[in-house]
Amino acid sequence: MNTSYKHLSMDEREKIMVLLSLGKSMGIIAKQLNRAKSTICREIKRNGGVDNYSAIKATCLYQTRRQACRPRLKLTNPYVFNLVQDKLFNHQWSPEQIQHRLALEGSQITVSYATIYRGLYQGLFDVDGKLATRKLRHKGKTRHTKYYEEKRGKIPITHHLIDRPQIANERLRIGDWEADTVLGKSGKACFVTLVDRCSRFLICTTVKAKKQPWSVKPPSMP
Repeated sequence: MNTSYKHLSMDEREKIMVLLSLGKSMGIIAKQLNRAKSTICREIKRNGGVDNYSAIKATCLYQTRRQACRPRLKLTNPYVFNLVQDKLFNHQWSPEQIQHRLALEGSQITVSYATIYRGLYQGLFDVDGKLATRKLRHKGKTRHTKYYEEKRGKIPITHHLIDRPQIANERLRIGDWEADTVLGKSGKACFVTLVDRCSRFLICTTVKAKKQPWSVKPPSMP
């Protein structure tokens, strides 16, 4: 199959018009333009025939046909656009759900999730400068700014290491305890540990969950 074919240019159409006015045959025109005779015949037949061929009209008709043969974007159809917009934002459906649900219900409307995502990221569904992509579900994940710091599930630090007395840093006395937790499965039981910095004496117990209030009293030291 020859894939090197190129559509006729405006210059070529003008040459065809001039050669036709001089009474040249289609074979001679094809030879002078280095084109197939079938290409010249089809061009003349489509655009007015031998007696009414016009280069300008032929170019305009070519552009019209070219535009008509291009596939129409699904979201340019107002009915499809409104349907997708309604399912996305009023029913909280994902683009994947919209595609497969329409197919499951045998709807005459078909639209792929890739088309919907493309429309979202092109801004077709944005309203008053508000990004429609911000309203998509993210499978439990939230979107934050670049320097956002996640604080959920973290224990706030009330005492920093720099505030610890020097005598505790040097482990010169008994009675300075360090507390910590050893986690297992997320949301399940965990160990609570207390270690004396000087003697390395360990006390540990379990609690049902990390968030559960707990109290472990170290033994009093003489």
